[in-house]
Amino acid sequence: MLKFLSKVKIEFNALDPRLASCMEFLAQCNARKAKESNPACQIQVKRRTDDFPPQITVTFVNGVEETFDATSTPAQHIRTLILDKGRVLETEQMFREAGEKWPVVIPGEELQQPFTGIKPRKAEDKPQ
Repeated sequence: MLKFLSKVKIEFNALDPRLASCMEFLAQCNARKAKESNPACQIQVKRRTDDFPPQITVTFVNGVEETFDATSTPAQHIRTLILDKGRVLETEQMFREAGEKWPVVIPGEELQQPFTGIKPRKAEDKPQ
């Protein structure tokens, strides 16, 4: 998950009963596997003393920043959103490195064409 991020900022009041998502997300960020995926990712924890709601702000490697309301968004959902966006970033980078335009634009007439499906393999064509 951290391989797609350059910075993670987790803000919460330790006495706030809504901090579960922040603590779970922080544990995921501190996991050995996550840290090894991007040792350069900065993880900041800001312990607040006011009534500010718990929140998690992530900065992707392309500079885009996204803030999540940790009172209503489970840590696993935040992680899934980061991974989904990270896959899009990887795909975009792959296309750009290959000299292709991004985003890929599919002409309208191609979208209207029927899907013919996938031709099934015959038993003799299957690898052993």
